[in-house]
Amino acid sequence: MDLFILRHAIAEAKTPTKRKPDSERRLTPEGEKKMCRIAKGMKTAGLEFDLILSSPYVRAKQTAQIVANIFKMQNALELSPQLAPPGNPRKLIDELNVARTRHRSVLLVGHEPYLSRLISLLLSGDTSLMINLKKGGLCKLTAETLKYGRCATLEWLLTPRQLRDMD
Repeated sequence: MDLFILRHAIAEAKTPTKRKPDSERRLTPEGEKKMCRIAKGMKTAGLEFDLILSSPYVRAKQTAQIVANIFKMQNALELSPQLAPPGNPRKLIDELNVARTRHRSVLLVGHEPYLSRLISLLLSGDTSLMINLKKGGLCKLTAETLKYGRCATLEWLLTPRQLRDMD
């Protein structure tokens, strides 16, 4: 299975008054613009996936929708609560193994530090690897068998600027 792991684009700042729940923070206009260029760079690079699985948080969902629009994959976008910050990586891996019967290549869209911990877990068996996945950054892992623990190989980790420059 090919796993592409994308951190959401630049979002509204957290407000100290907490009038808006964290799950409702949206992408900024700059974040939307940069994500469009990133998605176009992903397409130019020839990336392909069968399924886009996103956190239900607004900023991640917007990021996934931009990618889905650029790739003309609106019907391949699904939401998973396991990609939200309080998500459970074991349940996410179970969900991916079920999806594996129909999908060989999956794009995951979510948040930090959850995504870096997931990458670390799949590469090393624990969550201690220090990985810097910037907003709009993309990682590719491959795994013959997906399991909770060391099972994947890092193919590459690209910054948002590298992806935008491909456009």
